[in-house]
Amino acid sequence: MSLTAVATPTPTQRAIQRLPAHLRRFVVDQIHEAYTPRDHAVWRHILRQLTERLKDTAHASYLSGLAATGIGLDRIPSLDEMNEKLETLGWCAVGVRGFIPPAVFTELQSLGVLAVAADIRSHEHLEYTPAPDIVHESAGHAPILADHRYAEYLKRCGEVGFRAIASVEDQAVYEAIRNLSVVKEDPAATEEELRLAQERLSAASASRRYVSESTKASRLYWWTAEYGLVGALSDPKLYGAGLLSSLGEAAHCLTDAVRKVPLSLVCADTEYDITRMQPQLFVARDFDHLFEVLEAFEATLGWRRGGDHGLEEALRARTVNHLVLDGGLELTGKVVARIPSRSELAPGLRTALARVEGPIQISRQGQALDRPWPGEALVAFGSGALPHRGAFSLDLPSGLFLTGFRVGEHEVINLRGHQDGRPLDLPSWALLFLSGALPSVAGGPADPGSWDQWFGDHSALAEGEAEAQARDRKAAALPMELADLYVETDRLRRGGSMDLERLNALRERAMKYPGEWLLQAELAALEALS
Repeated sequence: MSLTAVATPTPTQRAIQRLPAHLRRFVVDQIHEAYTPRDHAVWRHILRQLTERLKDTAHASYLSGLAATGIGLDRIPSLDEMNEKLETLGWCAVGVRGFIPPAVFTELQSLGVLAVAADIRSHEHLEYTPAPDIVHESAGHAPILADHRYAEYLKRCGEVGFRAIASVEDQAVYEAIRNLSVVKEDPAATEEELRLAQERLSAASASRRYVSESTKASRLYWWTAEYGLVGALSDPKLYGAGLLSSLGEAAHCLTDAVRKVPLSLVCADTEYDITRMQPQLFVARDFDHLFEVLEAFEATLGWRRGGDHGLEEALRARTVNHLVLDGGLELTGKVVARIPSRSELAPGLRTALARVEGPIQISRQGQALDRPWPGEALVAFGSGALPHRGAFSLDLPSGLFLTGFRVGEHEVINLRGHQDGRPLDLPSWALLFLSGALPSVAGGPADPGSWDQWFGDHSALAEGEAEAQARDRKAAALPMELADLYVETDRLRRGGSMDLERLNALRERAMKYPGEWLLQAELAALEALS
């Protein structure tokens, strides 16, 4: 009898295995050996300058948090190294490509998973990158996770973003931002392609009919987790990842050119422009202050308020959301109409009937109970009872009167109805539910995994074709001789004792590339060590 050795999963593999399937399909392998010596030079240049610049201006957790989360200064960290450290903090990291859907990003974060962009910015975009990259996601977000209070805030912030209701226009804006970042990072992109990508984003932004819950949640996240300051107004410290990972912003944000205001719920109503440095930043008193503002924002959401407020948010969003009924049953679909009641039926609820467009998924505690229903669903609010099978008539306190024939657990046919004598236009075949209240109306499907299984775009890869092409063109744009110079410079740096003859030979060869300032900086650093 022979025993076959089973390889022990790496920390990153364990992190991926714990993810639900609908999130795993957005994960990519890091392939650490694919980073070029120039990529590692980009990392070194940024991290050395950042740590020097931030030693007195970042939150106290930052410098110690780098080591505590597996991040070194000399080379791009591997996710396995990071996960060995993050596991002790109750977090983990997985690789992704570019901009992933907001609902995926926020759900991962709510689970204590950092979505780390596997790519690194090009040397032309050292101070600012138009696309997510490993500098921002690892050196920006990870270090402050060493502070347990902040780490808990980040999870809670992810859950709030995940539960917020997004509009159809939010999706258009996300697609436009993703497209623009790809074009900007593609060395083969033309001026015309760039112009069209920028116009697409402007058009998508202008199409917004209102500011959705999801947009407000993203603003709160931006002004705290991305661009937040903490401490005294007169001497705040940096903790936002956008500040901690940007050489330009890290220096600019503490100057008098940037107005500092106390953090409040106003941040959720404050727009931001990702194309320029921020003219105003919000300062939290401490990390407990973040929870105060987050909880105040949470209380405004349909997820917490339910009732008419939640229905109205879902109705104008025109997206898939879910309703939680008073018995704990959850309905996923698109709210397309609501009929007001003549009186209040429950706190915050004056809706007599809500109409939900299919497909409809029924779930309880986030677990789908059956395959989706292809038709519509109606929720009648008020007390009453339906027969197990057969004809029924309901006379509800809202003034609603319904008749029909029940043929299944929730399925009814021959449905008719009126309200105070006025006939209602109702589907003759639908699902019908009775509920005395509406505790919650939240964003997205109640069971994202099951919904994705039925309706997800399974032709979509973890990275889009455009991102893959842009990355390949970036790699191909580096001349072989120049790539060799970076390789040899890196070998010399790691060689221990300095070989001045080799260094001088490299400097002479590098003169053929006067515009390659990063290589010149690497050689100058070696010369300073000699």
